[in-house]
Order: sequence, then C-alpha cells, then structure tokens
Amino acid sequence: MAHPDDPLRPGELRLSPDPGSRNDATLAFIGRIRSAWSPEDCPKNIAEARARATPARLEIDAPYRPALTGLAPGDALILLYWTGRARRDLAIQSPRHKPAPTGTFALRSPARPNPIALGVVRLLSVDQATGLLGIDATDAFDGTPLLDIKPFLPGVDIPPG
Repeated sequence: MAHPDDPLRPGELRLSPDPGSRNDATLAFIGRIRSAWSPEDCPKNIAEARARATPARLEIDAPYRPALTGLAPGDALILLYWTGRARRDLAIQSPRHKPAPTGTFALRSPARPNPIALGVVRLLSVDQATGLLGIDATDAFDGTPLLDIKPFLPGVDIPPG
C-alpha cells in the first residue's frame, strides 16, 4: 500500500492538510470482512472478485448481532467498509487504467479523504448467533473493518433514467 510520503505519479495533486491527520469524526467498526485477499493479490473491484468465484464472510461483533434480524439468504446488501491503509491525501490521481489524471471523486479508488468503500453483495448465509454472514464476493482485504450493512433496495438505490 502506498504511504502518504511516497512520490506522486505525474499529474497527481496532494491535499493539504492531509485529511488523515484530522480527528473530527468517530466511527464504530461493527465487525470485519474475511476474505482470501491480501494487498498482493486483491481484485481491483467487486466484478473482478466475482469472476474469481471466491466467496467471503462477514464477522459481526456480538453487540451488533441483534441488528441482523430480518436478513435472509438471497438479500442484496450494501457494505460500507474502512480502507484505512489507503492514502487520504490525493485530490487528483493518475490511475494506470485512465488516460489522464482524474479527480478522486470521479474514481472508485480506495485513496480518498475518508477511506470508506462501498460494495454491493449477495447474502449467501446468516448465522445470527455467531454473527457470521456468507457473501458472494468482496474486493476487501482480509480483516478489513466493516462500518455498516444496509439493504439494497432496487426501487430506491437505482437512479432514475
């Protein structure tokens, strides 16, 4: 993973001050994502993760397990997770797959002012007592902190047109 002091790629612009140096929000991790992925072999996105056909699981901490009530296999879920090892200081990035430097808010890169990632997954299994949820895929490293789970609602979550 790149360190904030690493040199910038051509066209990149660093934010000042680095948002990672501020302490103006508090989050509670509700559990962890367990996957086969490490920084060396992680898929670039969830479509690539699905193509590799490698399921994953969520481990929900005990205090949050009652909040799993109502979830069922087959549900589509939105996961919000913390990519805290990513850079937080880039306003413009030069990804290898883009022909020109691009603003962070126009990318799905984990490098962002607040390293919060989003993934839409299919729930395969639920064990509320142990807090274990099987999911179809993830592009998160093993052990990534989980921030929240929300149901994906097609009538709400797909923009019109």
